[in-house]
Amino acid sequence: MNRFLWPLIGFVVLVILLAVGLNLNPRDVPSPLVGKPAPLFSLPKLDAPEQNFSPKDMLGKVWLLNVWSTWCVSCRQEHPVLVEIAKSKTVTLIGLNYKEVRGDGGLDSDKMAPDAEKKLALQRSNAWLKQHGNPYTLSVLDLDGRVGIDYGVYGVPETYIIDKAGIIRMKHTGPISPDVFSGKILPLVAELSK
Repeated sequence: MNRFLWPLIGFVVLVILLAVGLNLNPRDVPSPLVGKPAPLFSLPKLDAPEQNFSPKDMLGKVWLLNVWSTWCVSCRQEHPVLVEIAKSKTVTLIGLNYKEVRGDGGLDSDKMAPDAEKKLALQRSNAWLKQHGNPYTLSVLDLDGRVGIDYGVYGVPETYIIDKAGIIRMKHTGPISPDVFSGKILPLVAELSK
């Protein structure tokens, strides 16, 4: 009887593990940064590249850091929601334009001079925001994606809620929908703003 019992137990355990795995949301990737200080950076602003922005500039405020790029299809889906969020003025929205040229599979950025890459990235991102509306209080340029790596970005868009002390309180992977904003993000922003 033992000869048949162990394979049966193994099969039942395997079925349970598969059932649990199938019920998980593949977009929910836990971030080890939640509860820790937001990584610091200093990057040029899209609308004023001679000026830099740092998360230190936001201390004392609750804000969202939204990672986006013009080549990102999901970012296009999310953008109208961000525009509506900006109109509501419920939270400051900072954009992190991620690998604008290097992430675009249609261009070979290795053959571009750094200044040419930056110029192209600024042109593309500013034109895109002008055409589709600019929901951001400001947006910065992460040309090589190093800041994205520090934040654990593995796909665009991603959004981080950062509290008044500069601590990451939540990471949302994928496009923000109206339901996600009203059901998850807005209540947390309200709580952190108290």
